[in-house]
Amino acid sequence: MMEIREATTREEIEFCGTAILEFRQNLNAGTYVDQILNMMKSGFKLIYIANEDNSSAAGICGFRIFEMLRTETIIYIDDLFTAPDSRGKGCAGLLLDRVDEIAKENNIKTVHLDSGFTLHPAHRLYLSKKYILACHHFAKAVS
Repeated sequence: MMEIREATTREEIEFCGTAILEFRQNLNAGTYVDQILNMMKSGFKLIYIANEDNSSAAGICGFRIFEMLRTETIIYIDDLFTAPDSRGKGCAGLLLDRVDEIAKENNIKTVHLDSGFTLHPAHRLYLSKKYILACHHFAKAVS
């Protein structure tokens, strides 16, 4: 049985490190833990499922709860990733289900996430979990 845990300590974040660094390759291996700990001060949460031999995270989900004028209070999923050797086992689906439970526990009506255009297997999962394509997300570099 896959147990969902919340990473709250440096050691638990490091346990998720391989998955985090594989997914977010822009992160610095020497500073990502401190970055996540800092993000946690403003509400970022990281949940994960350990792999079969309990040596690292099979899947991770990073999210935050916040309020916006157009949506009221929402959960926004920043990161959802399953390690390649753990794909197809239901890990990402279980993490999404847990986020739904957290939303219900907190009387939050919607969960949001962004997904890259070419991530078709992820899109199939989101659609099967009743997510809809609600908008396009635009970004602009200002440097």
